Amino acid sequence: MTTAKPNQRGSSHNLMRKETIVSYLFLLPALLFFIGFVLLPMGLGLYTSFFNYTMKNPVSADTFVGLRHYIDLFGNPAFLQAVRNTVFLVIVTVPAVTLFSLWVSSFIYRIHAGLRSVFRIIFYLPVVTGTVAVVVVWKWIFHEYYGVLNYLLKSGGVIEKNISWLGSSTWAIWCIILIMFTTYVGQPIVLYVAALGNVDPSLIEAAKVDGATDMQVFWKIKWAQVMPTTLYIMVITTINTFQCFSLVQLLTRGGPSGSTNTVMYMLYETAFNLYDYGYANAMGVILAIMIGILSAMQFKVMSKEVSY
Repeated sequence: MTTAKPNQRGSSHNLMRKETIVSYLFLLPALLFFIGFVLLPMGLGLYTSFFNYTMKNPVSADTFVGLRHYIDLFGNPAFLQAVRNTVFLVIVTVPAVTLFSLWVSSFIYRIHAGLRSVFRIIFYLPVVTGTVAVVVVWKWIFHEYYGVLNYLLKSGGVIEKNISWLGSSTWAIWCIILIMFTTYVGQPIVLYVAALGNVDPSLIEAAKVDGATDMQVFWKIKWAQVMPTTLYIMVITTINTFQCFSLVQLLTRGGPSGSTNTVMYMLYETAFNLYDYGYANAMGVILAIMIGILSAMQFKVMSKEVSY
């Protein structure tokens, strides 16, 4: 039996120590970035939400108000409407994006590899297209007098007079949902196509030998195998929908009558138009809590079905 010499053990220990130090040095830039641009702003936002911090009255910036901003928010009808609108966007958009992208990707996966790449590019184009360009196109589609949508509906006899889609408190939020849907659906399709390509073919063959139908194979095998991808898509889409701002800003500015106002847009208006940073940061804290709770619920429910 041989034992390591003391100098060998010492050199091995020193080597491991050097590797550990080098590893931490590589992590240091990312860690500093995370602390400086994530943790500190979050901490500062939480801190100022308890103070009357406003640019209109800088003298009162040090006035501690405790939970007053939060109490005022839950008694503010405009904020409650913004919360309802935001939650409605999430409830409609997230399932629609997830199910549609899974359905489309299941067809794309079956076609020839060359055509598969073409379809993936087509669906991914809205993701890489600038928001302003997307909004310009959709404004033209939804225009009350020159819009393509009204023209097609009137030509088909569906409507008799033009509809102000973005000026209607009923239809405006559905226009936002449709635009968000077309913008968000590209990335999930690409992810699902890749995930379906990793499904074990032997499982599908065994199921077909046992007499399983295509629908049973899809739900019992493919759906189960892509569940981790589904969880990721749902969480990311939820976060993006909660943070919806640019579409509202460029299309409706929260109108008409607050029907498209979201928490993120109201936060922006409060901070940069009213300069009430304490009140706006309280909204940000509530929004972060909402995102955290819903994401945790998704993890809790979906993790039971995930098989890694």
